[in-house]
Amino acid sequence: MQSDLSGGYRMPSRIRGLSGKLLWLTIAFVMLAEILIFAPSVATMRQRWLQDRLNTAAAAGVVIDGLQPLELPRGVQEDTLATTGTKAIVLRKDGTSRLLAVTEMPTEVDAAYDLADYSEIESIRDAFYTLVFGGDRLLRVYGPIADSPDTTIEIVMEERPLRRAMLGYAHNILIVSLIISVITALLMFLAINRVMIMPVRRLARSMQAFAENPEDPERILAATDGKDEIAVAGRHLTRMQDQLQKTLRQQKTLVDLGLAVSKINHDMRNILASAQLMSDRLVDVDDPLVKSFAPKLLRAIDRAVGYTSEVLSYGQTSEAEPQRRRFRLAELCQEVRDLLQLSHETGIEFVDLIAADIEIDGDSEQLFRVIHNICRNAVQALASFTPEDPDHPRRITISAQRTGSVVAITIDDTGPGMPAKARENLFAAFRGSARSGGTGLGLAIARELVLAHGGTIALVEKPGPGTLFRVEIPDRPVALDDWRARA
Repeated sequence: MQSDLSGGYRMPSRIRGLSGKLLWLTIAFVMLAEILIFAPSVATMRQRWLQDRLNTAAAAGVVIDGLQPLELPRGVQEDTLATTGTKAIVLRKDGTSRLLAVTEMPTEVDAAYDLADYSEIESIRDAFYTLVFGGDRLLRVYGPIADSPDTTIEIVMEERPLRRAMLGYAHNILIVSLIISVITALLMFLAINRVMIMPVRRLARSMQAFAENPEDPERILAATDGKDEIAVAGRHLTRMQDQLQKTLRQQKTLVDLGLAVSKINHDMRNILASAQLMSDRLVDVDDPLVKSFAPKLLRAIDRAVGYTSEVLSYGQTSEAEPQRRRFRLAELCQEVRDLLQLSHETGIEFVDLIAADIEIDGDSEQLFRVIHNICRNAVQALASFTPEDPDHPRRITISAQRTGSVVAITIDDTGPGMPAKARENLFAAFRGSARSGGTGLGLAIARELVLAHGGTIALVEKPGPGTLFRVEIPDRPVALDDWRARA
């Protein structure tokens, strides 16, 4: 395949492409079929030719036999032999043989054929021998007369007329075979070119055009409604091109977002560092209210410093390995509640049903981000939700239970529920957002963090309105020696 100046590949010509190969292969296969048919055909022609000569001689022999006891003059015998194309005619009847006509009796013959007992294999073998090597032999041919099975006619003849007739027949068969092959190949070429080659070339042109500019929506193949394999392949290609185009757009968004975050990251860190230094002084203020809020403010600023690089980290590298330890889950959920700052003015109730003694084995910072992301999405959904029933509660309920070595955390809200589009791309960044203007990074990051713990996160179907997420975090496997040491 030749490459063009743009670095792509030119479509091959029809003669050099699949169409041309199909045309020549069809001609070759039809000619092969004709050759296979030619062998028994030329053998049958040879046998019929010999049978015609024998029948002609038999007709003349019956007339001559009826003239007994007269003997034909030499001139009449020569005319009879010339007419029948033979050198001698012998009639065998009632156990006796009579030489009806002869010009010059040969001393020996090169081959003898009994047409009454002549198999197909022998006929094909002798036919090819006559075509390739024959022409100078004397043949003895005999067989019964049709009306008198007990009477046999025998002739001696030269092989040259037979070979000449067979060569003419082979020449005609060759011409006819070539014509049939070309016509058949052209018909198959036109049919298959219409049914297969043209659709395949259409797919190839679409792939080439899409490869040159995959961001152009006009380069996506227009799918057809056919039910054959090529039409199905075309629809799959259309979906693949569409998905690839969306992926390219997402990658471009990631690159642009990473560039933007990298620009503001330095300045944001400096601002947060200054805020952190000023907030450190609040610890020295002798005010009970300030002292109660200062640690929370410090933790919030610390998390904000880490969150400034959250989007960039997701677009470029994976999250760090979890630094796992056992801690009380209720304390972490209380921090989430404090950071959400849900007051009576918001109209959103936060219900914490986690028992104080439930411990979880995980990275507290990463699990904080998981629970906070889900709860924050729930708060945003509830804040923009206007239920038909004014008494409909706006509530976020978080609960947990331990079963063996697995802690299951459920976060349930009474909001509008997850839209269908968001369900289809639930944990896909930039596609799984449930609200306008969202990026969908929250659930994508939550899933990555949960998987890093060896756990699972899933959207659970519930009978009523709202959204229910279930997060399962297993404990780390304990080596037998470590367990014995602690025991």
